Amino acid sequence: MDNFSRRYFLSSAWVAANMPAIAAAQQHANHAARTPQPLKFEFFNPEQAADVEAMAEQIIPADETPGARDARVVYFIDRALVTFERDKQKQYSEGLAKLLADRGKRFSELNATEQTAALTAIEKTEFFDLVRTHTVMGFFANPEHGGNLNEAGWKTIGFEDKFFFQSPFGYYDAEK
Repeated sequence: MDNFSRRYFLSSAWVAANMPAIAAAQQHANHAARTPQPLKFEFFNPEQAADVEAMAEQIIPADETPGARDARVVYFIDRALVTFERDKQKQYSEGLAKLLADRGKRFSELNATEQTAALTAIEKTEFFDLVRTHTVMGFFANPEHGGNLNEAGWKTIGFEDKFFFQSPFGYYDAEK
């Protein structure tokens, strides 16, 4: 119980300390998700943004359902890196540079088979784990928080946000 309490306290303290930055990231990403024209990136240059978007699309690809590109996950990641995940900027810069050096081409310029091979080669790295985490966050976040354009992630898993929750049919606490 002490570990749970300490972990809960530390995560709550981190969220509280970063709340203004998280709120700003959410607002920016929400605006980006609802704007038909691409917004200017704040951290990524256009080539890096294309690479991160291609990586995210490999992690959550479009098929009969939308993928990370459709949900505009790259805008969520970009904003996160200038706000509450500022300390992760170096990992992105170095990780993208290493991908370029290893392959001799930008990740976004590789074909699908080459992209899969490149990600498989780095799947055990902190960089890949970070990109995957940010991709999932951006894909399933409340659209108000950015990413998840038109609730693409929610529709994929059948989630309906009704803004209120009801108990299931029946009364389950009758024996108390």
